[in-house]
Parts: sequence; structure tokens; C-alpha cells
Amino acid sequence: MAYPIKVCAVCGEEFELKPGKPGFANRCPSCSEEEADTGSKPGDPLKTDKGANAARREAMKNLLYRKDS
Repeated sequence: MAYPIKVCAVCGEEFELKPGKPGFANRCPSCSEEEADTGSKPGDPLKTDKGANAARREAMKNLLYRKDS
């Protein structure tokens, strides 16, 4: 049984789409490996900062539950 021939979306080379191939189905194995190497992006510092999260929660609580009299 022959595997389907696909064209890589990044480099344009043809490759066989085999079961269990790591990465995306529309990328060749070499382009998938490059993506895996550079795929570790640092997170957004505002989302990972616990102090900023606590301040954000406190501000939302004050806005939601303040009494306007």
C-alpha cells in the first residue's frame, strides 16, 4: 500500500505522508523538525506574573461588586 504524496506548505518539496509522522500533515519531516526546535516560545509575561494576576483579579472584583449609592 502506497502512502499519499503531499507537497510541503513551507518548502514546496514532495514527501510521503506516513502514519505516525511527527508535526503537521502538510509539512515535510525536515520542516516539522525545524518547527519543533523553535517551537518553545516564552509565555506572555503579563499572563505568567502572579502579582499581575492578583492585581487583575482584585480590580475585577472591585468593579463587579462595588456599591454605587
